[in-house]
Amino acid sequence: MIDIFQVDAFTDEPFKGNPAAVCLLAEPKSEEWMQSVAMEMNLSETAFLLKEGDGFRLRWFTPSMEIDLCGHATLASAHTLWENGYLDKAEEARFYTKSGLLTAKYEDGWLELNFPAAVEEACNIPEGLKEALGVQPIYSGRSGKNYLVEVESEEVVRRLSPNFTRLLDIDMHGVIVTSRSSSKDYDFISRFFAPEIGIFEDPVTGSAHCCLAPYWSSKLGKTSFNAYQASERGGFLKVVLDGDRVNLKGQAVTVLRGKLY
Repeated sequence: MIDIFQVDAFTDEPFKGNPAAVCLLAEPKSEEWMQSVAMEMNLSETAFLLKEGDGFRLRWFTPSMEIDLCGHATLASAHTLWENGYLDKAEEARFYTKSGLLTAKYEDGWLELNFPAAVEEACNIPEGLKEALGVQPIYSGRSGKNYLVEVESEEVVRRLSPNFTRLLDIDMHGVIVTSRSSSKDYDFISRFFAPEIGIFEDPVTGSAHCCLAPYWSSKLGKTSFNAYQASERGGFLKVVLDGDRVNLKGQAVTVLRGKLY
């Protein structure tokens, strides 16, 4: 039997933030097996941890495919290790991933991830994306296989109702839609849509903030931000740009623990 957990990440309340499954492996498993578990869990991501050297090998699967980087499932993984005694809270969590070494630390009830920054480059918005989102962008850029679109206001971000059928026709992993926040509590807000990888709307996306941090740093002239992802569940992050790295701070809550047979 294998220990498996469900954790709500980037929130201090159950049933908010972004849920991820965390599966603790005692031995390697095939990609086919991990993909089947992720389909069974049917969450935006399922993380698989296997002890390796001074840390853990970490892989992330959506219900349809493996991905290279996932913030909330990494946060959920670190939370699971510390909360269940696999690591002491004074110890750094070290994860070996397809995106290189990722680390996490625990401090005063907050979990801090250290991720690579993902700088976007200005580009023409791809054909059909504006129509699929139903917005008039004031800026569009691209980082890897994701697009970033800035719109004029928080209200536009919150009221977005994309046409997912049309989004699927666009060659991309996903699209980040963002604006400055109208609230003094946050610097910017965002939403993230990725139907191509099986996630119509991700509740809270740590990896998207690796792109949002350098973008908003260049616009606002600062490196430390309070950010809100305005999905239905919603989630709050503290984001700090540090050179070519981004520190993501969040909280997490375990909602389920079980055995996988």
